[in-house]
Amino acid sequence: MAEMQEWGPRTLTGKDITRIDAVEKVTGRARYTYDVNLPGLLIGRVLRSPHPHAKVVSVDLTAAANHPQVKAVLDFEKKTVRYAGEEVAAVAAETVEGAEEALKLIKVEYEILPFSVVEEQSMAPGAPEIHPQGNVVVPERRQRERGDLVAGFSEADAVVEQTYRTQVQTHNSLETHGATALWEGDQLTVYSSTQGVVGVRDQLAKYFKIPAFQVRVLTEHLGGGFGSKFGPGVEGMCSARLSKAAGGLPVRLMMTRKEENLCVGNRPSAIMKLKVGATKDGKLTAFDSYTYGTGGIGGVGNIPLPYVFRDIPNLKSALHDVHTNAGGARAMRAPGHPQAAFAMDMALDELAYKLGIDPIEIRMANNCRNKETRDEQLRIGAKEIGWERRNKVPGVGDGPIKRGVGFGCGEWGGSGRKGTFAEVVINPDGSVDAKSATQDIGTGTRTLIAMIAAEELGLELDQVRAHLGDTNYPPGRASGGSTTAPSTAPAVKAAARKAKGQLFEKLAPEFRVPASELRTVNGRVVASNGESKSWTEATQSALGVQPIVVVSEFEDGFSGADVAGVHFAEVEVDTETGRIQPIKIVAVNDCGLVVNKLLAESQVNGGVIGGISYALLEDRVLDPHVGVMVNPGLEHYKIAGAMEMPEIVPIMMDMPERGVIGLGEPARIPTAGAIANAVYNAIGVPIRELPMTPDKVLAALSA
Repeated sequence: MAEMQEWGPRTLTGKDITRIDAVEKVTGRARYTYDVNLPGLLIGRVLRSPHPHAKVVSVDLTAAANHPQVKAVLDFEKKTVRYAGEEVAAVAAETVEGAEEALKLIKVEYEILPFSVVEEQSMAPGAPEIHPQGNVVVPERRQRERGDLVAGFSEADAVVEQTYRTQVQTHNSLETHGATALWEGDQLTVYSSTQGVVGVRDQLAKYFKIPAFQVRVLTEHLGGGFGSKFGPGVEGMCSARLSKAAGGLPVRLMMTRKEENLCVGNRPSAIMKLKVGATKDGKLTAFDSYTYGTGGIGGVGNIPLPYVFRDIPNLKSALHDVHTNAGGARAMRAPGHPQAAFAMDMALDELAYKLGIDPIEIRMANNCRNKETRDEQLRIGAKEIGWERRNKVPGVGDGPIKRGVGFGCGEWGGSGRKGTFAEVVINPDGSVDAKSATQDIGTGTRTLIAMIAAEELGLELDQVRAHLGDTNYPPGRASGGSTTAPSTAPAVKAAARKAKGQLFEKLAPEFRVPASELRTVNGRVVASNGESKSWTEATQSALGVQPIVVVSEFEDGFSGADVAGVHFAEVEVDTETGRIQPIKIVAVNDCGLVVNKLLAESQVNGGVIGGISYALLEDRVLDPHVGVMVNPGLEHYKIAGAMEMPEIVPIMMDMPERGVIGLGEPARIPTAGAIANAVYNAIGVPIRELPMTPDKVLAALSA
């Protein structure tokens, strides 16, 4: 990591700045992929397997192709389908009704095969073969061991040995996955609901064997992604293929809500068997974990155990992928971390209570990255939540309604990346355009780009127009891994600084001072000799009719890495009904230099809401007898709403000396563990499985 550079005067960053596209969004003028309507638009639909595992013997598209509204048909030429919802064929028709009718005309002959949708069933001897490498895959890189476990546990004054379980969570973006594609000769244009316009362009170009400059991808606004919308996906590739087959007519293929639950990714489950030991002062001496989970037909990814507090002298950890007949996993806001945080936070609280020490004490007794920051976050959060009000002995108190307080910890990288470019244009009329082929997935990137450029140029926010979501602009980052802000901000800042430098070189003779003695203050160009001009006067006199155009890459020194977060929760538990109601969540997060306080707090609020939903409600339910999802819609797949919302108190630690660091993932990680520990503190028994539904609370109490 390069040495950090001084950011410079902060006239806009660090303040509460309203999104520049707020009015567009609240009035409905913002155009999402679903809103793209082009002349001759066709509707694409995909026929999906109703079976969790089957050979595709034959596909007959004749009747569908002869439907009067159908303009194109597509056979995916699947030999085997491995989950209910896998694509088999597709059509493009003039209307939604025509497309649906055509799907019913497709004749598919299946040979039904044995299946498994439960982790333990797939692991059992004689289980149906789901993956060519075997149902259980043990990646070497996920097996770790050091020290002497036996000696480590013998040194411990207390040991906790328990199993913690998290469910499969589906992404359920408000705007479903989809794209509208059209061919004009050999030029392909795709309006895509994506987190990475450049990646979609490159993959489409590779598939169709055409140069990347012949593909243009646009994402004006995006209704959520959470990690599931990288690359064109089946929906994007299919819309482009159908458009080509239909003679270039545009084809819009947007997923239904059911498809959104079945086949565009999920957060994998995790069954984490932990054994943790510590001395009476809270120092961890040994850690042993055996973890397995399912990403359906895909892998689990990484579940980083031990979590946060990794400097344990004696440890062993193993993670296995278990394949089942279900849709494959994809990255989901902080992949692997919420699962690991939930288990680690619960185990540490159980250990603290067993040792008779404060749960905060056991965290502070052990080392971690950014320890000073995390310890400060613990102090800040404890004060705000009223940590002294917690039950010193969990579960005490009269009456059926119990209150408890708990907390959880998280961490993330969030550094900026090279390969991110931005363009800044200073026009003769004084207006400024800032451009990058990144995209705004709802986090406020459009506003960030305008803010950074305006601040560097010494202008007001409304003097800068931000442009993004178009591969015709200089290549930007895909929005994932909390890398968008820390990659884009330094690139925009560099381009604006260089453009300003070119302007000053042109103005220097007029002011009779070297360019180095010019600066911009409150929309004026000011010289060291006291002379000044308004920004508009300066650009008009210096530029004539020729704008200044500068493209710059991400620069080291303005982006840091490694952030921490601590969330405290206060909950109320009805021991007669088992219902858990969060009362207050205090979320203390750092992200280095806070670019926009309002947007940063919004990110934290969104992360907390997602964590509440994960902790209490969301759960993909597969029927083990027929292998299909029984709740693939927002009526039965429960997501936290207004009735579940507590008071949320986001607290941002503004640390400009660390540069810009990502915030999307870290704000999502600690909430479930915090709620689980608050429930434990309230009722005196831990709920070790998510979601913590009323039946699990009542079962734990009765046990």
